[in-house]
Amino acid sequence: MYRSHNCGELNASNINTEVTLAGWVQKSRDKGFMNWVDLRDRYGITQLIFDESRTDKTVFELSKTLGREFVIQVKGTVIEREAKNKNIPTGEIEILVSELTILNTALTPPFTIEDETDGGEDIRMKYRYLDIRRNPVKNSLLFRHKVAMEVRKYLSDLDFCEVETPYLIKSTPEGARDFVVPSRMNEGQFYALPQSPQTFKQLLMVGGMDKYFQIVKCFRDEDLRADRQPEFTQIDCEMAFVEQEDILNVFEGLTRHLLKEIKGIEVEKFPRITYDYAMKTYGNDKPDIRFGMKFGELNEFAQHKEFLVFNSAELVVGIAVPGAGNYTRKEIDGLIDWVKRPQVGASGMVYVKCNEDGTYKSSVDKFYDNDDLAKWAKATEANPGDMIFVLSGPANKTRAQLSALRMELATRLGLRKPEEFAPLWVVDFPLLELDEESGRYHAMHHPFTSPKPEDMSLLETEPGKVRANAYDMVLNGNEIGGGSIRIHDKATQQLMFKYLGFTEEEAKAQFGFLMDAFQFGAPPHGGLAFGLDRLVAILGGQETIRDFIAFPKNNSGRDVMIDAPAAIDEAQLKELHIKIDSI
Repeated sequence: MYRSHNCGELNASNINTEVTLAGWVQKSRDKGFMNWVDLRDRYGITQLIFDESRTDKTVFELSKTLGREFVIQVKGTVIEREAKNKNIPTGEIEILVSELTILNTALTPPFTIEDETDGGEDIRMKYRYLDIRRNPVKNSLLFRHKVAMEVRKYLSDLDFCEVETPYLIKSTPEGARDFVVPSRMNEGQFYALPQSPQTFKQLLMVGGMDKYFQIVKCFRDEDLRADRQPEFTQIDCEMAFVEQEDILNVFEGLTRHLLKEIKGIEVEKFPRITYDYAMKTYGNDKPDIRFGMKFGELNEFAQHKEFLVFNSAELVVGIAVPGAGNYTRKEIDGLIDWVKRPQVGASGMVYVKCNEDGTYKSSVDKFYDNDDLAKWAKATEANPGDMIFVLSGPANKTRAQLSALRMELATRLGLRKPEEFAPLWVVDFPLLELDEESGRYHAMHHPFTSPKPEDMSLLETEPGKVRANAYDMVLNGNEIGGGSIRIHDKATQQLMFKYLGFTEEEAKAQFGFLMDAFQFGAPPHGGLAFGLDRLVAILGGQETIRDFIAFPKNNSGRDVMIDAPAAIDEAQLKELHIKIDSI
Protein backbone atom coordinates (compact mmCIF):
# COMPACT_ATOMS: atom_id res chain seq x y z
CA MET A 1 0.00 0.00 0.00
CA TYR A 2 1.18 3.51 -0.76
CA ARG A 3 -0.28 4.78 2.52
CA SER A 4 -1.69 3.48 5.77
CA HIS A 5 -3.31 6.82 6.65
CA ASN A 6 -4.15 10.03 4.85
CA CYS A 7 -2.61 13.40 5.62
CA GLY A 8 -5.58 14.73 7.55
CA GLU A 9 -6.39 12.04 10.09
CA LEU A 10 -3.42 11.56 12.44
CA ASN A 11 -3.53 13.14 15.90
CA ALA A 12 -2.14 12.69 19.42
CA SER A 13 -3.86 9.32 19.82
CA ASN A 14 -1.55 7.95 17.09
CA ILE A 15 1.73 8.88 18.82
CA ASN A 16 4.34 6.09 18.55
CA THR A 17 2.43 4.50 15.66
CA GLU A 18 4.36 3.42 12.56
CA VAL A 19 2.66 4.92 9.50
CA THR A 20 3.03 5.25 5.74
CA LEU A 21 1.90 8.45 4.03
CA ALA A 22 1.91 9.64 0.43
CA GLY A 23 1.13 12.99 -1.14
CA TRP A 24 2.50 16.23 -2.53
CA VAL A 25 5.17 18.46 -1.00
CA GLN A 26 3.43 21.68 0.00
CA LYS A 27 6.59 23.36 1.26
CA SER A 28 9.86 22.54 3.01
CA ARG A 29 11.92 24.40 5.60
CA ASP A 30 15.62 23.40 5.61
CA LYS A 31 17.41 24.46 8.81
CA GLY A 32 20.64 22.60 8.01
CA PHE A 33 20.56 19.95 10.71
CA MET A 34 16.75 19.69 10.57
CA ASN A 35 14.38 19.65 7.62
CA TRP A 36 10.61 20.02 7.92
CA VAL A 37 8.29 19.15 5.02
CA ASP A 38 4.54 19.74 4.81
CA LEU A 39 2.96 16.78 3.05
CA ARG A 40 -0.46 17.40 1.47
CA ASP A 41 -3.20 15.25 0.03
CA ARG A 42 -6.95 15.75 -0.45
CA TYR A 43 -7.59 15.26 3.26
CA GLY A 44 -5.15 17.70 4.81
CA ILE A 45 -1.52 18.40 5.70
CA THR A 46 0.87 16.46 7.93
CA GLN A 47 4.27 17.81 8.94
CA LEU A 48 7.27 15.54 8.33
CA ILE A 49 10.57 15.92 10.18
CA PHE A 50 13.97 14.81 8.93
CA ASP A 51 16.50 15.03 11.80
CA GLU A 52 20.21 14.71 11.07
CA SER A 53 20.75 12.98 14.42
CA ARG A 54 17.82 10.54 14.13
CA THR A 55 17.26 10.03 10.39
CA ASP A 56 19.26 7.75 8.12
CA LYS A 57 21.92 9.87 6.37
CA THR A 58 20.83 8.86 2.85
CA VAL A 59 17.21 9.67 3.66
CA PHE A 60 18.19 12.97 5.26
CA GLU A 61 20.20 14.09 2.22
CA LEU A 62 17.44 12.98 -0.15
CA SER A 63 14.94 15.13 1.78
CA LYS A 64 16.97 18.22 0.89
CA THR A 65 16.30 17.64 -2.81
CA LEU A 66 12.51 17.81 -2.46
CA GLY A 67 10.81 20.60 -4.40
CA ARG A 68 7.29 21.98 -4.31
CA GLU A 69 4.68 19.52 -5.61
CA PHE A 70 7.04 16.52 -5.66
CA VAL A 71 5.01 13.35 -5.12
CA ILE A 72 6.55 11.31 -2.31
CA GLN A 73 5.94 8.37 -0.01
CA VAL A 74 7.29 8.28 3.52
CA LYS A 75 7.39 5.78 6.35
CA GLY A 76 7.99 6.84 9.92
CA THR A 77 6.79 7.20 13.48
CA VAL A 78 4.17 9.59 14.78
CA ILE A 79 5.73 11.82 17.45
CA GLU A 80 4.51 14.77 19.48
CA ARG A 81 5.12 18.11 17.85
CA GLU A 82 7.01 20.68 19.92
CA ALA A 83 5.54 23.80 18.27
CA LYS A 84 1.91 22.79 17.92
CA ASN A 85 -0.36 24.25 15.24
CA LYS A 86 -3.96 24.58 16.46
CA ASN A 87 -5.16 25.66 13.01
CA ILE A 88 -5.00 22.19 11.46
CA PRO A 89 -6.33 18.81 12.75
CA THR A 90 -2.84 17.24 12.61
CA GLY A 91 -1.19 20.16 14.40
CA GLU A 92 -0.27 18.20 17.56
CA ILE A 93 1.91 15.64 15.80
CA GLU A 94 4.57 15.18 13.14
CA ILE A 95 6.16 12.19 11.44
CA LEU A 96 9.78 11.33 12.17
CA VAL A 97 10.66 9.91 8.76
CA SER A 98 12.69 6.71 8.43
CA GLU A 99 12.12 5.98 4.72
CA LEU A 100 11.57 8.37 1.79
CA THR A 101 10.63 7.47 -1.77
CA ILE A 102 10.26 10.07 -4.50
CA LEU A 103 7.37 8.81 -6.62
CA ASN A 104 7.55 11.69 -9.08
CA THR A 105 9.38 14.97 -9.42
CA ALA A 106 7.58 18.17 -10.42
CA LEU A 107 8.33 21.35 -12.27
CA THR A 108 7.91 24.52 -10.26
CA PRO A 109 4.17 25.31 -10.62
CA PRO A 110 3.22 28.52 -12.46
CA PHE A 111 1.39 29.77 -9.37
CA THR A 112 1.48 28.96 -5.68
CA ILE A 113 -0.72 26.07 -4.57
CA GLU A 114 -2.10 27.99 -1.61
CA ASP A 115 -5.56 29.13 -0.49
CA GLU A 116 -4.53 32.69 -1.41
CA THR A 117 -2.67 32.18 -4.66
CA ASP A 118 -0.69 34.57 -6.82
CA GLY A 119 -2.20 33.09 -10.00
CA GLY A 120 -4.73 35.02 -12.07
CA GLU A 121 -7.84 33.33 -13.46
CA ASP A 122 -6.42 32.81 -16.95
CA ILE A 123 -3.31 30.97 -15.78
CA ARG A 124 -5.29 28.94 -13.25
CA MET A 125 -7.76 27.90 -15.98
CA LYS A 126 -4.85 26.78 -18.19
CA TYR A 127 -3.45 24.67 -15.35
CA ARG A 128 -6.78 23.69 -13.84
CA TYR A 129 -5.41 20.35 -12.61
CA LEU A 130 -3.05 22.34 -10.37
CA ASP A 131 -5.79 24.75 -9.30
CA ILE A 132 -7.87 21.79 -8.09
CA ARG A 133 -5.12 21.02 -5.56
CA ARG A 134 -5.92 24.32 -3.80
CA ASN A 135 -8.36 24.06 -0.90
CA PRO A 136 -10.93 26.58 -2.23
CA VAL A 137 -11.44 24.66 -5.49
CA LYS A 138 -11.06 21.20 -3.97
CA ASN A 139 -13.58 22.02 -1.25
CA SER A 140 -16.01 23.46 -3.80
CA LEU A 141 -15.95 20.19 -5.74
CA LEU A 142 -16.43 18.19 -2.54
CA PHE A 143 -19.30 20.53 -1.62
CA ARG A 144 -20.91 19.88 -5.01
CA HIS A 145 -20.61 16.14 -4.42
CA LYS A 146 -22.29 16.50 -1.03
CA VAL A 147 -25.21 18.42 -2.53
CA ALA A 148 -25.62 15.89 -5.35
CA MET A 149 -25.62 12.99 -2.89
CA GLU A 150 -28.29 14.67 -0.75
CA VAL A 151 -30.42 15.22 -3.86
CA ARG A 152 -30.12 11.56 -4.83
CA LYS A 153 -30.90 10.45 -1.30
CA TYR A 154 -33.98 12.68 -0.95
CA LEU A 155 -35.48 11.77 -4.31
CA SER A 156 -34.69 8.07 -4.02
CA ASP A 157 -36.43 7.98 -0.64
CA LEU A 158 -39.54 9.32 -2.42
CA ASP A 159 -39.40 6.45 -4.97
CA PHE A 160 -37.91 8.51 -7.78
CA CYS A 161 -35.89 6.43 -10.24
CA GLU A 162 -32.76 7.81 -11.91
CA VAL A 163 -32.88 7.08 -15.64
CA GLU A 164 -30.25 8.11 -18.18
CA THR A 165 -31.40 9.66 -21.45
CA PRO A 166 -29.45 10.01 -24.73
CA TYR A 167 -26.92 12.71 -25.53
CA LEU A 168 -27.12 12.22 -29.29
CA ILE A 169 -30.61 13.38 -30.19
CA LYS A 170 -32.56 15.27 -32.83
CA SER A 171 -32.24 19.04 -33.17
CA THR A 172 -35.43 20.73 -31.97
CA PRO A 173 -36.21 24.42 -31.36
CA GLU A 174 -36.06 25.02 -27.60
CA GLY A 175 -35.00 28.65 -27.39
CA ALA A 176 -31.22 28.44 -27.71
CA ARG A 177 -28.86 27.23 -30.42
CA ASP A 178 -28.07 23.54 -30.50
CA PHE A 179 -24.60 22.05 -30.58
CA VAL A 180 -24.70 19.72 -33.57
CA VAL A 181 -22.75 16.52 -34.19
CA PRO A 182 -22.26 15.18 -37.73
CA SER A 183 -23.13 11.55 -38.33
CA ARG A 184 -20.48 9.60 -40.27
CA MET A 185 -22.84 6.72 -41.03
CA ASN A 186 -25.69 8.96 -42.18
CA GLU A 187 -24.22 11.31 -44.75
CA GLY A 188 -25.39 14.91 -44.52
CA GLN A 189 -27.31 14.34 -41.27
CA PHE A 190 -26.63 15.57 -37.77
CA TYR A 191 -27.35 14.77 -34.17
CA ALA A 192 -27.81 17.53 -31.62
CA LEU A 193 -26.66 17.60 -28.02
CA PRO A 194 -29.69 18.04 -25.73
CA GLN A 195 -30.55 21.46 -24.32
CA SER A 196 -32.52 19.42 -21.78
CA PRO A 197 -33.99 15.90 -21.65
CA GLN A 198 -37.47 17.47 -21.96
CA THR A 199 -39.12 15.19 -24.51
CA PHE A 200 -37.42 12.07 -23.15
CA LYS A 201 -38.68 12.60 -19.62
CA GLN A 202 -42.18 13.09 -21.00
CA LEU A 203 -41.80 9.83 -22.92
CA LEU A 204 -40.69 8.14 -19.69
CA MET A 205 -44.00 9.25 -18.17
CA VAL A 206 -45.81 7.73 -21.16
CA GLY A 207 -43.70 4.64 -20.46
CA GLY A 208 -45.09 4.43 -16.93
CA MET A 209 -41.92 5.29 -14.97
CA ASP A 210 -44.07 7.58 -12.79
CA LYS A 211 -41.25 9.38 -10.92
CA TYR A 212 -38.05 10.11 -12.83
CA PHE A 213 -34.95 12.11 -12.04
CA GLN A 214 -31.51 12.50 -13.52
CA ILE A 215 -28.46 14.59 -12.72
CA VAL A 216 -27.64 15.29 -16.33
CA LYS A 217 -25.42 17.35 -18.63
CA CYS A 218 -27.22 19.79 -20.95
CA PHE A 219 -25.80 21.89 -23.77
CA ARG A 220 -26.69 25.31 -25.16
CA ASP A 221 -24.69 27.24 -27.72
CA GLU A 222 -25.25 30.75 -26.39
CA ASP A 223 -23.28 33.72 -25.15
CA LEU A 224 -21.64 33.10 -21.80
CA ARG A 225 -21.32 34.99 -18.54
CA ALA A 226 -20.23 34.26 -14.98
CA ASP A 227 -23.19 32.02 -14.19
CA ARG A 228 -23.48 30.31 -17.58
CA GLN A 229 -21.49 27.60 -19.34
CA PRO A 230 -22.04 25.94 -22.73
CA GLU A 231 -22.42 22.64 -20.88
CA PHE A 232 -24.18 22.67 -17.56
CA THR A 233 -25.83 20.23 -15.17
CA GLN A 234 -29.49 19.91 -14.29
CA ILE A 235 -31.33 18.02 -11.61
CA ASP A 236 -34.05 16.96 -14.03
CA CYS A 237 -37.30 15.59 -12.62
CA GLU A 238 -40.73 14.48 -13.85
CA MET A 239 -43.81 13.01 -12.17
CA ALA A 240 -47.00 11.42 -13.51
CA PHE A 241 -50.54 11.83 -12.20
CA VAL A 242 -49.73 15.11 -10.48
CA GLU A 243 -50.98 18.67 -10.37
CA GLN A 244 -48.93 21.81 -9.83
CA GLU A 245 -49.38 21.70 -6.05
CA ASP A 246 -47.89 18.20 -5.85
CA ILE A 247 -44.75 19.30 -7.68
CA LEU A 248 -44.30 22.48 -5.65
CA ASN A 249 -44.58 20.51 -2.40
CA VAL A 250 -42.04 17.84 -3.45
CA PHE A 251 -39.37 20.24 -4.66
CA GLU A 252 -39.90 22.79 -1.96
CA GLY A 253 -39.26 19.84 0.34
CA LEU A 254 -36.06 19.01 -1.55
CA THR A 255 -34.79 22.58 -1.25
CA ARG A 256 -35.72 22.75 2.42
CA HIS A 257 -33.86 19.44 2.92
CA LEU A 258 -30.73 20.81 1.23
CA LEU A 259 -30.78 24.00 3.28
CA LYS A 260 -31.07 21.98 6.47
CA GLU A 261 -28.55 19.24 5.68
CA ILE A 262 -25.98 21.38 3.86
CA LYS A 263 -26.30 24.73 5.65
CA GLY A 264 -28.04 23.85 8.92
CA ILE A 265 -30.83 26.33 8.15
CA GLU A 266 -34.53 25.71 8.78
CA VAL A 267 -36.85 27.50 6.33
CA GLU A 268 -40.62 27.75 6.71
CA LYS A 269 -43.00 27.38 3.78
CA PHE A 270 -41.75 29.31 0.76
CA PRO A 271 -43.74 32.41 -0.21
CA ARG A 272 -45.51 32.34 -3.57
CA ILE A 273 -45.97 35.34 -5.83
CA THR A 274 -47.36 35.67 -9.33
CA TYR A 275 -45.28 36.66 -12.31
CA ASP A 276 -47.28 39.89 -12.66
CA TYR A 277 -46.66 40.80 -9.01
CA ALA A 278 -42.93 40.05 -9.35
CA MET A 279 -42.59 42.27 -12.40
CA LYS A 280 -44.63 45.10 -10.87
CA THR A 281 -42.93 44.98 -7.47
CA TYR A 282 -39.33 44.04 -8.30
CA GLY A 283 -38.97 44.57 -12.05
CA ASN A 284 -37.95 40.99 -12.80
CA ASP A 285 -39.24 37.45 -12.46
CA LYS A 286 -36.48 36.28 -10.10
CA PRO A 287 -36.58 38.80 -7.27
CA ASP A 288 -34.11 38.86 -4.39
CA ILE A 289 -36.31 39.22 -1.31
CA ARG A 290 -33.52 39.27 1.27
CA PHE A 291 -34.10 43.03 1.39
CA GLY A 292 -36.92 45.47 0.68
CA MET A 293 -36.80 48.36 -1.79
CA LYS A 294 -40.08 47.35 -3.42
CA PHE A 295 -41.20 49.43 -6.37
CA GLY A 296 -43.69 52.21 -5.81
CA GLU A 297 -45.62 53.29 -8.91
CA LEU A 298 -45.97 57.06 -9.00
CA ASN A 299 -48.02 57.86 -12.12
CA GLU A 300 -50.99 58.95 -10.01
CA PHE A 301 -48.89 61.37 -7.95
CA ALA A 302 -46.21 62.50 -10.44
CA GLN A 303 -48.08 63.13 -13.66
CA HIS A 304 -50.32 66.04 -14.71
CA LYS A 305 -47.98 68.61 -13.20
CA GLU A 306 -45.56 70.74 -15.21
CA PHE A 307 -42.81 68.11 -15.46
CA LEU A 308 -43.09 66.92 -19.07
CA VAL A 309 -40.64 64.02 -18.67
CA PHE A 310 -43.06 62.29 -16.31
CA ASN A 311 -46.20 63.39 -18.15
CA SER A 312 -45.07 61.68 -21.35
CA ALA A 313 -43.92 58.47 -19.64
CA GLU A 314 -45.87 55.20 -19.65
CA LEU A 315 -44.55 54.46 -16.16
CA VAL A 316 -43.08 56.55 -13.34
CA VAL A 317 -41.70 54.29 -10.62
CA GLY A 318 -39.35 54.64 -7.65
CA ILE A 319 -37.63 52.81 -4.82
CA ALA A 320 -36.75 53.97 -1.31
CA VAL A 321 -33.14 53.25 -0.39
CA PRO A 322 -32.78 52.78 3.38
CA GLY A 323 -30.40 55.19 5.09
CA ALA A 324 -29.28 56.79 1.83
CA GLY A 325 -30.61 60.26 2.69
CA ASN A 326 -27.07 61.31 3.58
CA TYR A 327 -25.70 60.57 0.10
CA THR A 328 -23.59 63.43 -1.22
CA ARG A 329 -24.30 65.07 -4.53
CA LYS A 330 -21.20 63.35 -5.89
CA GLU A 331 -22.57 59.96 -4.87
CA ILE A 332 -25.96 60.75 -6.41
CA ASP A 333 -24.36 61.94 -9.65
CA GLY A 334 -22.35 58.73 -9.71
CA LEU A 335 -25.56 56.68 -9.54
CA ILE A 336 -27.15 58.78 -12.27
CA ASP A 337 -24.12 58.05 -14.46
CA TRP A 338 -24.46 54.37 -13.53
CA VAL A 339 -28.07 54.11 -14.76
CA LYS A 340 -27.14 55.98 -17.95
CA ARG A 341 -24.61 53.32 -18.92
CA PRO A 342 -25.52 51.39 -22.09
CA GLN A 343 -25.92 48.22 -20.01
CA VAL A 344 -28.82 49.89 -18.12
CA GLY A 345 -29.94 52.50 -20.63
CA ALA A 346 -31.83 55.07 -18.54
CA SER A 347 -31.89 58.64 -19.83
CA GLY A 348 -31.73 60.15 -16.34
CA MET A 349 -32.93 59.80 -12.75
CA VAL A 350 -34.83 61.91 -10.24
CA TYR A 351 -34.00 61.77 -6.54
CA VAL A 352 -35.81 62.79 -3.33
CA LYS A 353 -34.09 63.12 0.05
CA CYS A 354 -36.36 62.23 2.95
CA ASN A 355 -35.16 64.53 5.72
CA GLU A 356 -35.33 63.53 9.37
CA ASP A 357 -37.71 66.44 10.12
CA GLY A 358 -40.33 65.14 7.67
CA THR A 359 -39.49 67.53 4.82
CA TYR A 360 -38.20 66.57 1.39
CA LYS A 361 -35.52 67.86 -0.93
CA SER A 362 -35.57 66.74 -4.55
CA SER A 363 -34.08 67.40 -7.95
CA VAL A 364 -37.57 68.42 -9.15
CA ASP A 365 -38.55 70.86 -6.39
CA LYS A 366 -39.53 73.32 -9.08
CA PHE A 367 -42.48 71.11 -10.04
CA TYR A 368 -43.49 69.29 -6.83
CA ASP A 369 -44.17 70.59 -3.34
CA ASN A 370 -43.69 68.85 0.01
CA ASP A 371 -47.22 67.36 -0.05
CA ASP A 372 -46.58 65.84 -3.49
CA LEU A 373 -43.28 64.32 -2.38
CA ALA A 374 -44.90 62.96 0.79
CA LYS A 375 -47.19 60.92 -1.46
CA TRP A 376 -44.14 59.59 -3.29
CA ALA A 377 -42.64 58.61 0.06
CA LYS A 378 -45.81 56.77 1.07
CA ALA A 379 -46.01 54.92 -2.26
CA THR A 380 -42.37 53.75 -1.97
CA GLU A 381 -42.59 53.10 1.81
CA ALA A 382 -39.77 55.59 2.42
CA ASN A 383 -38.83 56.61 5.96
CA PRO A 384 -37.00 59.70 7.24
CA GLY A 385 -33.33 59.33 6.37
CA ASP A 386 -34.04 57.40 3.17
CA MET A 387 -33.51 58.43 -0.43
CA ILE A 388 -36.04 57.85 -3.21
CA PHE A 389 -34.75 57.23 -6.73
CA VAL A 390 -37.25 57.57 -9.58
CA LEU A 391 -37.08 56.42 -13.21
CA SER A 392 -39.61 56.84 -16.00
CA GLY A 393 -40.26 55.68 -19.55
CA PRO A 394 -41.73 52.62 -21.30
CA ALA A 395 -43.08 50.29 -18.61
CA ASN A 396 -41.11 47.10 -19.28
CA LYS A 397 -37.85 48.88 -20.02
CA THR A 398 -38.14 51.16 -16.97
CA ARG A 399 -38.88 48.27 -14.63
CA ALA A 400 -35.80 46.44 -15.90
CA GLN A 401 -33.66 49.56 -15.36
CA LEU A 402 -34.94 50.11 -11.82
CA SER A 403 -34.44 46.43 -11.04
CA ALA A 404 -30.79 46.72 -12.08
CA LEU A 405 -30.40 49.80 -9.87
CA ARG A 406 -32.10 48.03 -6.95
CA MET A 407 -29.65 45.14 -7.13
CA GLU A 408 -26.64 47.43 -7.51
CA LEU A 409 -27.66 49.47 -4.47
CA ALA A 410 -28.29 46.34 -2.43
CA THR A 411 -24.79 45.11 -3.29
CA ARG A 412 -23.22 48.45 -2.34
CA LEU A 413 -25.16 48.53 0.93
CA GLY A 414 -24.21 44.97 1.85
CA LEU A 415 -27.81 43.75 1.80
CA ARG A 416 -27.13 40.69 -0.38
CA LYS A 417 -25.65 38.57 2.39
CA PRO A 418 -24.47 35.17 1.11
CA GLU A 419 -25.18 33.50 4.47
CA GLU A 420 -28.88 34.44 4.24
CA PHE A 421 -31.27 32.40 2.10
CA ALA A 422 -34.64 33.65 0.87
CA PRO A 423 -36.38 31.14 -1.44
CA LEU A 424 -39.75 31.71 -3.10
CA TRP A 425 -41.95 30.45 -5.91
CA VAL A 426 -42.99 32.56 -8.88
CA VAL A 427 -46.15 31.20 -10.52
CA ASP A 428 -48.67 32.07 -13.24
CA PHE A 429 -46.22 32.96 -15.98
CA PRO A 430 -47.53 34.05 -19.37
CA LEU A 431 -47.77 31.07 -21.69
CA LEU A 432 -46.56 33.08 -24.69
CA GLU A 433 -44.43 36.14 -25.26
CA LEU A 434 -44.47 38.30 -28.37
CA ASP A 435 -41.28 38.77 -30.36
CA GLU A 436 -41.58 42.38 -31.50
CA GLU A 437 -39.19 41.89 -34.43
CA SER A 438 -40.92 38.90 -35.99
CA GLY A 439 -44.41 39.66 -34.69
CA ARG A 440 -44.71 36.00 -33.66
CA TYR A 441 -45.44 34.47 -30.31
CA HIS A 442 -42.88 32.23 -28.64
CA ALA A 443 -43.31 29.88 -25.71
CA MET A 444 -42.01 31.59 -22.57
CA HIS A 445 -40.90 28.21 -21.19
CA HIS A 446 -41.16 25.61 -23.97
CA PRO A 447 -43.82 24.34 -26.41
CA PHE A 448 -44.92 21.51 -24.10
CA THR A 449 -46.12 23.73 -21.24
CA SER A 450 -49.81 23.40 -20.49
CA PRO A 451 -51.99 26.51 -20.44
CA LYS A 452 -54.15 27.19 -17.40
CA PRO A 453 -57.41 25.37 -18.25
CA GLU A 454 -59.47 28.47 -17.40
CA ASP A 455 -57.46 30.53 -19.92
CA MET A 456 -57.79 28.18 -22.90
CA SER A 457 -60.59 30.27 -24.44
CA LEU A 458 -58.21 33.25 -24.70
CA LEU A 459 -55.84 31.49 -27.09
CA GLU A 460 -57.90 32.54 -30.09
CA THR A 461 -58.60 36.13 -29.05
CA GLU A 462 -55.91 37.31 -26.60
CA PRO A 463 -53.01 34.83 -26.63
CA GLY A 464 -50.77 37.20 -24.69
CA LYS A 465 -53.08 36.96 -21.67
CA VAL A 466 -53.02 33.17 -21.43
CA ARG A 467 -51.29 32.01 -18.26
CA ALA A 468 -49.07 28.93 -18.18
CA ASN A 469 -49.25 26.12 -15.68
CA ALA A 470 -45.62 27.01 -14.98
CA TYR A 471 -43.52 27.89 -11.95
CA ASP A 472 -39.97 28.93 -11.07
CA MET A 473 -38.11 28.52 -7.82
CA VAL A 474 -36.02 31.58 -6.97
CA LEU A 475 -33.24 31.72 -4.38
CA ASN A 476 -31.46 34.97 -3.50
CA GLY A 477 -32.30 36.63 -6.80
CA ASN A 478 -31.42 33.62 -8.96
CA GLU A 479 -33.73 31.27 -10.78
CA ILE A 480 -32.52 27.90 -9.53
CA GLY A 481 -35.32 25.77 -10.93
CA GLY A 482 -38.29 25.91 -13.23
CA GLY A 483 -40.93 23.67 -14.67
CA SER A 484 -44.52 23.20 -15.63
CA ILE A 485 -47.45 20.90 -15.97
CA ARG A 486 -47.11 19.45 -19.47
CA ILE A 487 -49.56 19.03 -22.29
CA HIS A 488 -50.41 15.33 -22.43
CA ASP A 489 -52.85 15.01 -25.33
CA LYS A 490 -52.21 15.31 -29.05
CA ALA A 491 -55.01 17.78 -29.83
CA THR A 492 -53.85 20.39 -27.31
CA GLN A 493 -50.23 19.94 -28.36
CA GLN A 494 -51.16 20.47 -32.01
CA LEU A 495 -53.08 23.60 -31.01
CA MET A 496 -50.04 24.92 -29.15
CA PHE A 497 -47.79 24.34 -32.15
CA LYS A 498 -50.31 26.21 -34.29
CA TYR A 499 -50.16 29.30 -32.06
CA LEU A 500 -46.37 29.12 -32.07
CA GLY A 501 -46.39 29.40 -35.85
CA PHE A 502 -45.62 25.77 -36.77
CA THR A 503 -47.28 24.33 -39.81
CA GLU A 504 -48.77 20.88 -39.38
CA GLU A 505 -45.89 19.45 -41.44
CA GLU A 506 -43.24 21.27 -39.38
CA ALA A 507 -44.76 20.10 -36.11
CA LYS A 508 -44.87 16.52 -37.32
CA ALA A 509 -41.28 16.66 -38.59
CA GLN A 510 -39.95 18.11 -35.33
CA PHE A 511 -42.13 16.45 -32.70
CA GLY A 512 -44.14 13.74 -34.43
CA PHE A 513 -42.62 11.09 -32.16
CA LEU A 514 -44.01 12.86 -29.08
CA MET A 515 -47.49 13.42 -30.49
CA ASP A 516 -47.58 9.80 -31.62
CA ALA A 517 -46.72 8.73 -28.07
CA PHE A 518 -49.58 10.82 -26.69
CA GLN A 519 -52.02 8.60 -28.64
CA PHE A 520 -51.05 5.57 -26.57
CA GLY A 521 -52.35 6.69 -23.20
CA ALA A 522 -50.16 9.52 -21.90
CA PRO A 523 -50.85 10.30 -18.22
CA PRO A 524 -51.16 13.84 -16.84
CA HIS A 525 -47.62 14.79 -15.89
CA GLY A 526 -45.32 17.63 -14.98
CA GLY A 527 -41.90 18.33 -13.67
CA LEU A 528 -39.11 20.68 -12.80
CA ALA A 529 -35.40 21.07 -13.45
CA PHE A 530 -32.93 22.64 -11.04
CA GLY A 531 -29.69 24.18 -12.28
CA LEU A 532 -27.24 22.20 -10.16
CA ASP A 533 -24.22 24.44 -10.87
CA ARG A 534 -26.05 27.59 -9.81
CA LEU A 535 -27.75 25.94 -6.83
CA VAL A 536 -24.42 24.66 -5.51
CA ALA A 537 -22.75 28.05 -5.98
CA ILE A 538 -25.50 29.88 -4.06
CA LEU A 539 -25.46 27.31 -1.24
CA GLY A 540 -21.67 27.72 -1.21
CA GLY A 541 -22.01 31.50 -0.84
CA GLN A 542 -20.55 32.35 -4.25
CA GLU A 543 -21.78 34.49 -7.16
CA THR A 544 -20.16 32.45 -9.95
CA ILE A 545 -20.34 28.77 -10.81
CA ARG A 546 -16.87 28.12 -12.22
CA ASP A 547 -15.18 27.00 -9.02
CA PHE A 548 -17.90 24.39 -8.56
CA ILE A 549 -17.18 22.85 -11.99
CA ALA A 550 -14.10 20.66 -12.32
CA PHE A 551 -13.07 21.84 -15.78
CA PRO A 552 -15.01 24.98 -16.76
CA LYS A 553 -14.79 26.95 -19.98
CA ASN A 554 -14.04 30.64 -20.30
CA ASN A 555 -16.37 33.40 -21.53
CA SER A 556 -15.56 32.49 -25.13
CA GLY A 557 -16.61 28.90 -24.58
CA ARG A 558 -13.00 27.68 -24.74
CA ASP A 559 -11.29 25.12 -22.60
CA VAL A 560 -7.85 26.76 -22.47
CA MET A 561 -6.39 23.75 -20.66
CA ILE A 562 -6.94 21.27 -23.52
CA ASP A 563 -7.23 24.00 -26.20
CA ALA A 564 -10.75 23.15 -27.32
CA PRO A 565 -12.56 23.66 -29.61
CA ALA A 566 -9.91 22.91 -32.20
CA ALA A 567 -9.69 22.22 -35.91
CA ILE A 568 -9.85 18.62 -37.13
CA ASP A 569 -7.80 17.24 -39.99
CA GLU A 570 -8.92 16.89 -43.59
CA ALA A 571 -9.29 13.11 -43.34
CA GLN A 572 -11.85 13.44 -40.54
CA LEU A 573 -13.74 16.15 -42.42
CA LYS A 574 -13.85 13.98 -45.54
CA GLU A 575 -15.08 10.98 -43.58
CA LEU A 576 -17.87 13.16 -42.14
CA HIS A 577 -18.72 14.57 -45.58
CA ILE A 578 -18.03 18.11 -44.33
CA LYS A 579 -16.39 20.88 -46.31
CA ILE A 580 -15.31 24.07 -44.55
CA ASP A 581 -15.50 27.27 -46.56
CA SER A 582 -12.33 29.33 -46.28
CA ILE A 583 -12.78 32.63 -44.42
